[in-house]
Amino acid sequence: MRRSLRALALAAGVVFAARPAAAGEISYPIKSVAVVDFDYRDTSGEVRDQSREHRARLDAFMAKLRADLGADPRLAVVTIACADPPCSAGNMPPTALMDAARRAGAQLLLYGQIHKMSTLVQWGRVQIVDVASDRLLDDKLLTFRGDTDEAWLRAEAFIAQELKSGNFAE
Repeated sequence: MRRSLRALALAAGVVFAARPAAAGEISYPIKSVAVVDFDYRDTSGEVRDQSREHRARLDAFMAKLRADLGADPRLAVVTIACADPPCSAGNMPPTALMDAARRAGAQLLLYGQIHKMSTLVQWGRVQIVDVASDRLLDDKLLTFRGDTDEAWLRAEAFIAQELKSGNFAE
């Protein structure tokens, strides 16, 4: 009798543990994504040196992008290590960047660039690579107007939303 009670309890435990998600619960497979620093280029020809402001805006942009993507239940943002920071596509050979992403356990690698073309117009390019297959999954190009904190944060919010609405995380 004890043996059948134990077997029944074990079977009930297995059934309970294997229950489907309750209504309203959504279960996603989690993908690890290495979000590396974006490169920045200014060819606007403006007289005043704005490199300090641009560095601060790019740092805030990257921190917010990592936080916004990390808030997505389908993603886990991982940090890569590189010998000579910044860890960016423009500062590292592609093979070194991919190797660093693999060492960090990333399944996806996200990188990009912001380019200031003129006083009013900047563009951003964001690319996502599947680390295991070394295959480009997404390549987004956008333009944004202005070179203010607000303009940069609006661009980041748009990029984060576009990335989260894509199917790369599924």
